Amino acid sequence: MAQMQNTDEIWSMVEEHVPDLCAMADTVWETPELNYREFESASCHAAMLRDKGFRVSENVGNIPTAVMGEAGEGGPVIAFLGEYDALPGLSQEAGVARQQQRPGETSGHGCGHNLLGAGAMLAAIGVRDFLLQTKLPGRVRYYGCPAEEGGSSKGFLVRSGAFDDVDIAISWHPAPFAGINNPISLACNELEFHFKGRAAHASSSPELGRSALDAVELMNVGANYMREHMPSTARIHYAMINGGGIAPNVVQAEATVRYLIRARELDELHGLVERVKKIADGAALMTETSVSYDVVSGDANLIGNTPLEQLMYRKLEALGPPQFDAADRAFAEEIRSTLSEQDIRAAYARFGLPVKLDVPLCDIIFPPENGDGRHVGSTDVGTVSWVVPTVQMRGATYAIGTPGHSWQLVAQGKSPAAHKGMTHAAKVMAATASDLFRDPALIDAAKADFAKRRDGRPFINPIPDDVMPPITQPPVIKKDIG
Repeated sequence: MAQMQNTDEIWSMVEEHVPDLCAMADTVWETPELNYREFESASCHAAMLRDKGFRVSENVGNIPTAVMGEAGEGGPVIAFLGEYDALPGLSQEAGVARQQQRPGETSGHGCGHNLLGAGAMLAAIGVRDFLLQTKLPGRVRYYGCPAEEGGSSKGFLVRSGAFDDVDIAISWHPAPFAGINNPISLACNELEFHFKGRAAHASSSPELGRSALDAVELMNVGANYMREHMPSTARIHYAMINGGGIAPNVVQAEATVRYLIRARELDELHGLVERVKKIADGAALMTETSVSYDVVSGDANLIGNTPLEQLMYRKLEALGPPQFDAADRAFAEEIRSTLSEQDIRAAYARFGLPVKLDVPLCDIIFPPENGDGRHVGSTDVGTVSWVVPTVQMRGATYAIGTPGHSWQLVAQGKSPAAHKGMTHAAKVMAATASDLFRDPALIDAAKADFAKRRDGRPFINPIPDDVMPPITQPPVIKKDIG
Protein backbone atom coordinates (compact mmCIF):
# COMPACT_ATOMS: atom_id res chain seq x y z
CA MET A 1 0.00 0.00 0.00
CA ALA A 2 1.38 3.39 -0.99
CA GLN A 3 2.09 5.73 1.88
CA MET A 4 1.29 9.43 2.09
CA GLN A 5 4.46 11.37 1.30
CA ASN A 6 4.50 15.13 1.79
CA THR A 7 6.61 15.73 -1.30
CA ASP A 8 4.49 18.44 -2.93
CA GLU A 9 5.03 21.88 -1.41
CA ILE A 10 1.38 22.75 -1.72
CA TRP A 11 0.42 19.91 0.62
CA SER A 12 2.03 21.71 3.54
CA MET A 13 0.24 24.90 2.49
CA VAL A 14 -3.06 23.04 2.68
CA GLU A 15 -2.18 21.55 6.07
CA GLU A 16 -1.76 25.02 7.63
CA HIS A 17 -5.48 25.66 7.20
CA VAL A 18 -6.86 22.23 8.11
CA PRO A 19 -7.99 23.11 11.67
CA ASP A 20 -10.00 26.13 10.47
CA LEU A 21 -11.69 24.28 7.62
CA CYS A 22 -12.48 21.17 9.69
CA ALA A 23 -14.10 23.45 12.24
CA MET A 24 -16.13 25.08 9.46
CA ALA A 25 -17.21 21.67 8.15
CA ASP A 26 -18.43 20.78 11.65
CA THR A 27 -20.28 24.08 11.99
CA VAL A 28 -22.12 23.44 8.73
CA TRP A 29 -22.91 19.90 9.91
CA GLU A 30 -24.44 21.37 13.08
CA THR A 31 -26.75 23.65 11.07
CA PRO A 32 -28.18 21.48 8.26
CA GLU A 33 -30.11 23.60 5.78
CA LEU A 34 -32.14 22.54 2.76
CA ASN A 35 -32.22 23.74 -0.85
CA TYR A 36 -31.89 27.51 -1.22
CA ARG A 37 -32.24 27.99 2.54
CA GLU A 38 -28.53 27.56 3.38
CA PHE A 39 -28.26 31.07 4.86
CA GLU A 40 -26.05 30.22 7.84
CA SER A 41 -23.87 27.88 5.80
CA ALA A 42 -23.37 30.41 3.00
CA SER A 43 -22.60 33.15 5.53
CA CYS A 44 -20.09 30.87 7.23
CA HIS A 45 -18.37 30.15 3.91
CA ALA A 46 -18.27 33.84 2.95
CA ALA A 47 -16.78 34.77 6.33
CA MET A 48 -14.05 32.12 6.00
CA LEU A 49 -13.17 33.32 2.50
CA ARG A 50 -12.79 36.89 3.74
CA ASP A 51 -10.71 35.71 6.69
CA LYS A 52 -8.38 33.92 4.26
CA GLY A 53 -7.90 36.98 2.06
CA PHE A 54 -10.29 36.29 -0.81
CA ARG A 55 -12.31 38.90 -2.64
CA VAL A 56 -15.87 37.79 -1.92
CA SER A 57 -19.06 38.10 -3.98
CA GLU A 58 -22.41 37.13 -2.52
CA ASN A 59 -25.81 36.64 -4.15
CA VAL A 60 -24.01 35.14 -7.15
CA GLY A 61 -26.39 34.64 -10.07
CA ASN A 62 -29.06 36.38 -7.96
CA ILE A 63 -29.15 33.38 -5.65
CA PRO A 64 -28.94 34.60 -2.02
CA THR A 65 -27.13 31.47 -0.78
CA ALA A 66 -24.52 31.33 -3.58
CA VAL A 67 -21.08 32.81 -2.81
CA MET A 68 -17.82 33.19 -4.69
CA GLY A 69 -14.32 34.03 -3.50
CA GLU A 70 -11.39 34.94 -5.74
CA ALA A 71 -7.66 35.42 -5.13
CA GLY A 72 -4.76 36.14 -7.46
CA GLU A 73 -4.34 38.37 -10.49
CA GLY A 74 -4.44 37.85 -14.26
CA GLY A 75 -3.67 34.54 -15.90
CA PRO A 76 -5.97 31.54 -16.13
CA VAL A 77 -8.94 31.05 -13.79
CA ILE A 78 -9.23 27.74 -11.94
CA ALA A 79 -12.41 27.19 -9.96
CA PHE A 80 -13.17 24.85 -7.07
CA LEU A 81 -16.81 23.84 -6.70
CA GLY A 82 -18.23 23.46 -3.20
CA GLU A 83 -21.63 22.59 -1.78
CA TYR A 84 -23.28 22.80 1.66
CA ASP A 85 -26.93 21.77 1.41
CA ALA A 86 -28.42 19.04 3.60
CA LEU A 87 -31.27 16.54 3.23
CA PRO A 88 -34.66 16.36 4.97
CA GLY A 89 -35.56 13.57 7.37
CA LEU A 90 -31.98 12.59 8.22
CA SER A 91 -31.43 14.07 11.66
CA GLN A 92 -28.80 12.03 13.50
CA GLU A 93 -26.36 12.47 16.38
CA ALA A 94 -22.70 12.54 15.38
CA GLY A 95 -20.42 9.70 16.42
CA VAL A 96 -23.29 7.38 17.38
CA ALA A 97 -23.52 4.02 15.60
CA ARG A 98 -27.25 3.65 16.10
CA GLN A 99 -30.15 5.68 14.79
CA GLN A 100 -30.60 8.57 17.20
CA GLN A 101 -32.23 11.78 16.08
CA ARG A 102 -30.85 15.13 17.25
CA PRO A 103 -33.35 16.93 19.49
CA GLY A 104 -35.19 19.67 17.64
CA GLU A 105 -33.61 18.82 14.27
CA THR A 106 -35.17 17.03 11.30
CA SER A 107 -32.50 17.42 8.59
CA GLY A 108 -28.96 16.11 8.25
CA HIS A 109 -25.91 16.03 6.01
CA GLY A 110 -26.59 12.63 4.50
CA CYS A 111 -24.43 13.26 1.42
CA GLY A 112 -21.41 14.81 3.11
CA HIS A 113 -21.84 18.28 1.67
CA ASN A 114 -20.57 19.86 4.89
CA LEU A 115 -17.25 18.23 3.97
CA LEU A 116 -17.57 18.86 0.24
CA GLY A 117 -17.71 22.64 0.59
CA ALA A 118 -15.04 22.83 3.27
CA GLY A 119 -12.70 20.51 1.36
CA ALA A 120 -13.04 22.44 -1.88
CA MET A 121 -12.38 25.70 -0.05
CA LEU A 122 -9.39 24.17 1.74
CA ALA A 123 -7.90 23.33 -1.67
CA ALA A 124 -8.61 26.84 -2.95
CA ILE A 125 -6.89 28.41 0.08
CA GLY A 126 -3.83 26.23 -0.45
CA VAL A 127 -3.71 27.35 -4.09
CA ARG A 128 -4.08 30.99 -3.00
CA ASP A 129 -0.97 30.56 -0.83
CA PHE A 130 0.84 28.85 -3.71
CA LEU A 131 0.09 31.76 -6.06
CA LEU A 132 1.30 34.27 -3.47
CA GLN A 133 4.54 32.36 -2.96
CA THR A 134 5.34 31.68 -6.61
CA LYS A 135 3.99 35.01 -7.92
CA LEU A 136 2.59 33.12 -10.90
CA PRO A 137 -0.20 34.87 -12.84
CA GLY A 138 -3.54 33.28 -12.26
CA ARG A 139 -6.73 33.43 -10.24
CA VAL A 140 -8.22 30.77 -8.00
CA ARG A 141 -11.92 30.82 -7.23
CA TYR A 142 -14.15 29.04 -4.79
CA TYR A 143 -17.81 28.73 -5.76
CA GLY A 144 -20.16 27.97 -2.90
CA CYS A 145 -23.05 26.30 -4.73
CA PRO A 146 -26.32 25.71 -2.87
CA ALA A 147 -29.12 23.29 -3.61
CA GLU A 148 -27.37 20.40 -5.34
CA GLU A 149 -29.93 17.97 -3.89
CA GLY A 150 -32.59 18.42 -6.53
CA GLY A 151 -32.20 22.20 -6.78
CA SER A 152 -29.71 22.33 -9.68
CA SER A 153 -28.15 25.62 -8.59
CA LYS A 154 -25.09 25.14 -10.80
CA GLY A 155 -27.40 25.03 -13.80
CA PHE A 156 -28.82 28.41 -12.81
CA LEU A 157 -25.30 29.73 -12.17
CA VAL A 158 -24.16 28.53 -15.61
CA ARG A 159 -27.16 30.27 -17.15
CA SER A 160 -26.25 33.49 -15.33
CA GLY A 161 -22.75 33.47 -16.83
CA ALA A 162 -20.97 32.82 -13.54
CA PHE A 163 -18.55 30.38 -15.23
CA ASP A 164 -18.05 32.22 -18.53
CA ASP A 165 -14.40 33.17 -17.83
CA VAL A 166 -13.38 30.00 -15.96
CA ASP A 167 -10.67 27.89 -17.62
CA ILE A 168 -10.81 24.75 -15.44
CA ALA A 169 -13.28 23.51 -12.81
CA ILE A 170 -12.27 21.06 -10.05
CA SER A 171 -14.55 19.30 -7.61
CA TRP A 172 -14.85 16.23 -5.38
CA HIS A 173 -17.43 14.26 -3.48
CA PRO A 174 -17.28 12.23 -0.24
CA ALA A 175 -17.28 8.49 -0.89
CA PRO A 176 -16.16 5.17 0.62
CA PHE A 177 -13.11 5.10 -1.69
CA ALA A 178 -10.53 7.58 -3.00
CA GLY A 179 -9.92 7.90 -6.70
CA ILE A 180 -10.89 9.62 -9.93
CA ASN A 181 -14.60 9.95 -10.49
CA ASN A 182 -15.76 8.01 -13.53
CA PRO A 183 -17.44 10.88 -15.40
CA ILE A 184 -20.75 9.17 -16.00
CA SER A 185 -23.97 10.66 -14.69
CA LEU A 186 -27.53 10.94 -15.90
CA ALA A 187 -28.94 14.11 -17.37
CA CYS A 188 -32.26 14.87 -15.72
CA ASN A 189 -35.29 17.11 -15.64
CA GLU A 190 -37.77 17.46 -12.81
CA LEU A 191 -41.23 18.63 -13.81
CA GLU A 192 -44.58 19.08 -12.10
CA PHE A 193 -47.72 18.26 -14.07
CA HIS A 194 -50.82 20.11 -12.87
CA PHE A 195 -54.19 18.66 -13.88
CA LYS A 196 -57.40 20.65 -13.63
CA GLY A 197 -60.84 19.04 -13.73
CA ARG A 198 -64.31 19.70 -12.37
CA ALA A 199 -65.57 18.94 -8.86
CA ALA A 200 -68.84 17.13 -8.35
CA HIS A 201 -70.65 14.94 -5.84
CA ALA A 202 -69.06 11.55 -6.41
CA SER A 203 -72.31 9.68 -5.67
CA SER A 204 -75.29 11.81 -6.63
CA SER A 205 -73.84 13.46 -9.76
CA PRO A 206 -70.59 11.74 -10.77
CA GLU A 207 -71.34 12.38 -14.46
CA LEU A 208 -70.77 16.08 -13.87
CA GLY A 209 -67.27 15.58 -12.49
CA ARG A 210 -63.97 15.37 -14.35
CA SER A 211 -61.33 13.86 -12.09
CA ALA A 212 -57.85 15.37 -12.11
CA LEU A 213 -56.73 12.46 -9.91
CA ASP A 214 -57.88 10.00 -12.57
CA ALA A 215 -55.73 11.93 -15.04
CA VAL A 216 -52.67 11.57 -12.79
CA GLU A 217 -53.28 7.85 -12.39
CA LEU A 218 -53.64 7.37 -16.14
CA MET A 219 -50.48 9.38 -16.73
CA ASN A 220 -48.61 7.12 -14.32
CA VAL A 221 -49.91 4.04 -16.13
CA GLY A 222 -48.80 5.47 -19.45
CA ALA A 223 -45.34 6.29 -18.11
CA ASN A 224 -45.01 2.74 -16.78
CA TYR A 225 -45.81 1.32 -20.22
CA MET A 226 -43.24 3.69 -21.71
CA ARG A 227 -40.49 2.05 -19.64
CA GLU A 228 -40.48 -0.92 -22.03
CA HIS A 229 -39.65 1.41 -24.92
CA MET A 230 -36.87 3.62 -23.63
CA PRO A 231 -33.09 3.11 -23.28
CA SER A 232 -32.08 0.76 -20.47
CA THR A 233 -29.95 3.50 -18.90
CA ALA A 234 -32.90 5.91 -18.65
CA ARG A 235 -34.91 6.32 -15.47
CA ILE A 236 -38.33 7.76 -14.63
CA HIS A 237 -39.55 8.38 -11.08
CA TYR A 238 -42.67 10.14 -9.86
CA ALA A 239 -44.26 11.34 -6.63
CA MET A 240 -47.71 12.62 -5.79
CA ILE A 241 -47.58 16.29 -4.79
CA ASN A 242 -51.33 16.98 -4.58
CA GLY A 243 -53.94 14.23 -4.70
CA GLY A 244 -56.84 16.65 -4.79
CA GLY A 245 -58.01 16.32 -1.22
CA ILE A 246 -58.97 13.66 1.31
CA ALA A 247 -62.72 13.39 0.65
CA PRO A 248 -63.54 10.36 -1.53
CA ASN A 249 -67.09 11.63 -2.08
CA VAL A 250 -65.80 14.68 -3.97
CA VAL A 251 -64.50 14.32 -7.52
CA GLN A 252 -60.99 15.76 -7.37
CA ALA A 253 -60.87 19.01 -9.32
CA GLU A 254 -57.10 19.33 -9.23
CA ALA A 255 -54.07 17.10 -8.78
CA THR A 256 -50.32 17.45 -9.27
CA VAL A 257 -47.65 14.83 -9.87
CA ARG A 258 -43.89 15.47 -9.98
CA TYR A 259 -41.76 13.54 -12.46
CA LEU A 260 -37.98 13.08 -12.45
CA ILE A 261 -36.79 11.96 -15.87
CA ARG A 262 -33.18 10.81 -16.40
CA ALA A 263 -31.15 9.83 -19.45
CA ARG A 264 -27.51 9.03 -20.18
CA GLU A 265 -27.11 11.89 -22.68
CA LEU A 266 -28.52 15.40 -22.75
CA ASP A 267 -30.06 15.12 -26.23
CA GLU A 268 -31.66 11.81 -25.24
CA LEU A 269 -33.17 13.51 -22.18
CA HIS A 270 -34.93 16.15 -24.25
CA GLY A 271 -36.63 13.43 -26.31
CA LEU A 272 -37.80 11.52 -23.23
CA VAL A 273 -39.22 14.67 -21.64
CA GLU A 274 -41.27 15.36 -24.77
CA ARG A 275 -42.63 11.79 -24.70
CA VAL A 276 -43.70 12.16 -21.05
CA LYS A 277 -45.42 15.44 -21.91
CA LYS A 278 -47.39 13.63 -24.62
CA ILE A 279 -48.46 11.00 -22.08
CA ALA A 280 -49.72 13.81 -19.82
CA ASP A 281 -51.63 15.33 -22.75
CA GLY A 282 -53.16 11.93 -23.46
CA ALA A 283 -54.25 11.49 -19.85
CA ALA A 284 -55.90 14.90 -19.92
CA LEU A 285 -57.66 14.05 -23.20
CA MET A 286 -59.01 10.76 -21.81
CA THR A 287 -60.41 12.43 -18.68
CA GLU A 288 -61.57 15.70 -20.26
CA THR A 289 -59.28 17.63 -17.92
CA SER A 290 -56.57 20.16 -18.73
CA VAL A 291 -52.88 19.89 -17.93
CA SER A 292 -50.00 22.34 -17.57
CA TYR A 293 -46.45 21.74 -16.42
CA ASP A 294 -43.58 23.55 -14.75
CA VAL A 295 -39.91 22.64 -14.97
CA VAL A 296 -38.50 22.52 -11.43
CA SER A 297 -34.84 21.67 -12.07
CA GLY A 298 -32.48 20.01 -14.50
CA ASP A 299 -28.91 18.72 -14.78
CA ALA A 300 -26.79 17.86 -17.79
CA ASN A 301 -24.78 14.63 -17.88
CA LEU A 302 -21.10 14.77 -16.99
CA ILE A 303 -18.50 15.26 -19.70
CA GLY A 304 -15.13 13.78 -18.75
CA ASN A 305 -11.68 15.17 -19.47
CA THR A 306 -8.85 12.68 -19.91
CA PRO A 307 -5.87 15.06 -19.46
CA LEU A 308 -7.32 16.41 -16.20
CA GLU A 309 -8.22 12.95 -14.92
CA GLN A 310 -4.73 11.62 -15.66
CA LEU A 311 -3.12 14.62 -13.96
CA MET A 312 -5.27 14.23 -10.86
CA TYR A 313 -4.61 10.50 -10.75
CA ARG A 314 -0.85 11.15 -10.75
CA LYS A 315 -1.33 13.38 -7.71
CA LEU A 316 -3.39 10.69 -6.01
CA GLU A 317 -0.73 8.08 -6.65
CA ALA A 318 1.96 10.37 -5.27
CA LEU A 319 -0.03 11.08 -2.12
CA GLY A 320 -1.36 7.58 -1.52
CA PRO A 321 -4.64 6.71 0.25
CA PRO A 322 -5.78 8.48 3.42
CA GLN A 323 -3.96 7.29 6.53
CA PHE A 324 -6.70 6.13 8.87
CA ASP A 325 -5.78 4.85 12.34
CA ALA A 326 -7.09 2.09 14.59
CA ALA A 327 -9.69 4.36 16.19
CA ASP A 328 -11.02 5.34 12.77
CA ARG A 329 -11.33 1.71 11.76
CA ALA A 330 -12.99 0.77 15.05
CA PHE A 331 -15.77 3.35 14.60
CA ALA A 332 -16.16 2.33 10.96
CA GLU A 333 -16.70 -1.26 12.12
CA GLU A 334 -19.39 -0.06 14.54
CA ILE A 335 -21.17 1.63 11.63
CA ARG A 336 -20.78 -1.45 9.46
CA SER A 337 -22.45 -3.57 12.12
CA THR A 338 -25.67 -1.70 11.22
CA LEU A 339 -25.29 -2.52 7.52
CA SER A 340 -25.93 -5.65 5.49
CA GLU A 341 -23.38 -7.58 3.46
CA GLN A 342 -25.36 -6.48 0.42
CA ASP A 343 -24.66 -2.82 1.32
CA ILE A 344 -20.92 -3.54 1.44
CA ARG A 345 -20.87 -5.52 -1.80
CA ALA A 346 -22.85 -2.79 -3.55
CA ALA A 347 -20.23 -0.20 -2.56
CA TYR A 348 -17.47 -2.24 -4.16
CA ALA A 349 -19.58 -2.92 -7.26
CA ARG A 350 -20.27 0.75 -7.82
CA PHE A 351 -16.55 1.48 -8.01
CA GLY A 352 -15.64 -1.66 -9.93
CA LEU A 353 -13.46 -3.06 -7.13
CA PRO A 354 -12.99 -6.60 -5.80
CA VAL A 355 -14.91 -7.17 -2.58
CA LYS A 356 -13.00 -7.22 0.73
CA LEU A 357 -15.51 -7.77 3.49
CA ASP A 358 -12.92 -7.37 6.26
CA VAL A 359 -11.71 -3.85 5.28
CA PRO A 360 -13.74 -1.12 7.04
CA LEU A 361 -12.10 1.96 5.48
CA CYS A 362 -10.45 2.73 2.17
CA ASP A 363 -6.82 1.64 1.84
CA ILE A 364 -6.40 1.92 -1.96
CA ILE A 365 -6.60 4.43 -4.81
CA PHE A 366 -8.93 3.42 -7.62
CA PRO A 367 -7.92 4.44 -11.17
CA PRO A 368 -9.80 6.53 -13.74
CA GLU A 369 -12.83 5.04 -15.48
CA ASN A 370 -13.34 2.39 -12.80
CA GLY A 371 -16.88 1.03 -12.57
CA ASP A 372 -19.26 0.41 -15.44
CA GLY A 373 -21.50 3.41 -14.84
CA ARG A 374 -24.61 1.37 -14.03
CA HIS A 375 -24.95 2.66 -10.47
CA VAL A 376 -25.14 6.40 -11.11
CA GLY A 377 -27.43 9.31 -10.40
CA SER A 378 -27.45 12.94 -11.47
CA THR A 379 -25.40 15.96 -10.43
CA ASP A 380 -25.45 19.62 -11.38
CA VAL A 381 -21.65 19.42 -11.77
CA GLY A 382 -22.62 17.88 -15.11
CA THR A 383 -23.99 21.20 -16.31
CA VAL A 384 -20.71 22.93 -15.47
CA SER A 385 -18.80 20.22 -17.37
CA TRP A 386 -20.62 21.21 -20.58
CA VAL A 387 -19.22 24.77 -20.45
CA VAL A 388 -15.84 24.33 -18.66
CA PRO A 389 -13.30 21.45 -18.71
CA THR A 390 -14.09 19.72 -15.41
CA VAL A 391 -12.52 17.03 -13.25
CA GLN A 392 -13.92 15.45 -10.12
CA MET A 393 -12.48 13.04 -7.57
CA ARG A 394 -13.94 10.88 -4.85
CA GLY A 395 -12.56 11.28 -1.36
CA ALA A 396 -12.76 8.48 1.21
CA THR A 397 -14.59 9.89 4.23
CA TYR A 398 -16.81 7.08 5.56
CA ALA A 399 -17.07 3.36 6.19
CA ILE A 400 -17.22 1.10 3.15
CA GLY A 401 -20.83 0.05 2.60
CA THR A 402 -22.44 3.16 4.08
CA PRO A 403 -25.45 4.00 1.88
CA GLY A 404 -25.71 7.53 0.57
CA HIS A 405 -28.50 9.62 2.06
CA SER A 406 -28.57 7.55 5.24
CA TRP A 407 -28.41 8.22 8.97
CA GLN A 408 -25.17 6.23 9.06
CA LEU A 409 -23.52 8.72 6.73
CA VAL A 410 -24.76 11.64 8.85
CA ALA A 411 -23.32 9.96 11.96
CA GLN A 412 -19.85 9.94 10.39
CA GLY A 413 -19.93 13.55 9.14
CA LYS A 414 -17.83 15.00 11.98
CA SER A 415 -15.57 12.03 12.60
CA PRO A 416 -11.76 12.18 12.52
CA ALA A 417 -11.87 9.85 9.50
CA ALA A 418 -14.14 12.30 7.67
CA HIS A 419 -11.71 15.14 8.39
CA LYS A 420 -8.77 13.05 7.18
CA GLY A 421 -10.56 12.10 3.98
CA MET A 422 -11.55 15.72 3.36
CA THR A 423 -7.97 16.90 3.87
CA HIS A 424 -6.67 14.15 1.59
CA ALA A 425 -9.03 15.27 -1.19
CA ALA A 426 -8.10 18.93 -0.71
CA LYS A 427 -4.39 18.12 -1.11
CA VAL A 428 -5.00 16.21 -4.34
CA MET A 429 -7.18 18.97 -5.80
CA ALA A 430 -4.74 21.72 -4.77
CA ALA A 431 -1.77 19.84 -6.25
CA THR A 432 -3.72 19.35 -9.49
CA ALA A 433 -4.42 23.06 -9.74
CA SER A 434 -0.83 24.08 -8.92
CA ASP A 435 0.45 21.95 -11.82
CA LEU A 436 -2.07 23.60 -14.14
CA PHE A 437 -0.80 27.04 -13.10
CA ARG A 438 2.82 25.94 -13.50
CA ASP A 439 2.27 24.49 -16.96
CA PRO A 440 -0.36 26.26 -19.12
CA ALA A 441 0.12 23.55 -21.77
CA LEU A 442 -1.87 21.27 -19.45
CA ILE A 443 -4.77 23.70 -19.61
CA ASP A 444 -4.51 23.79 -23.40
CA ALA A 445 -4.62 19.97 -23.50
CA ALA A 446 -7.70 19.93 -21.26
CA LYS A 447 -9.45 22.46 -23.49
CA ALA A 448 -8.59 20.46 -26.62
CA ASP A 449 -10.05 17.31 -25.04
CA PHE A 450 -13.13 19.29 -23.99
CA ALA A 451 -13.68 20.52 -27.56
CA LYS A 452 -13.22 17.01 -28.93
CA ARG A 453 -15.77 15.54 -26.54
CA ARG A 454 -18.29 18.27 -27.25
CA ASP A 455 -17.74 17.61 -30.97
CA GLY A 456 -19.77 20.63 -31.97
CA ARG A 457 -22.83 19.50 -30.05
CA PRO A 458 -24.87 22.47 -28.87
CA PHE A 459 -25.39 22.88 -25.16
CA ILE A 460 -29.05 23.21 -24.29
CA ASN A 461 -29.38 23.94 -20.60
CA PRO A 462 -32.03 21.57 -19.20
CA ILE A 463 -33.29 24.54 -17.18
CA PRO A 464 -35.29 26.81 -19.53
CA ASP A 465 -34.59 30.54 -19.50
CA ASP A 466 -37.95 31.39 -17.94
CA VAL A 467 -37.57 29.02 -14.97
CA MET A 468 -36.32 30.62 -11.75
CA PRO A 469 -34.93 28.85 -8.68
CA PRO A 470 -37.33 28.53 -5.74
CA ILE A 471 -35.47 31.14 -3.73
CA THR A 472 -36.35 31.66 -0.09
CA GLN A 473 -35.60 35.01 1.49
CA PRO A 474 -33.38 35.04 4.57
CA PRO A 475 -35.17 35.23 7.91
CA VAL A 476 -35.46 38.60 9.60
CA ILE A 477 -33.72 38.51 12.98
CA LYS A 478 -35.35 40.82 15.51
CA LYS A 479 -33.19 42.12 18.30
CA ASP A 480 -34.47 43.47 21.59
CA ILE A 481 -33.60 47.10 22.25
CA GLY A 482 -32.73 47.63 25.86
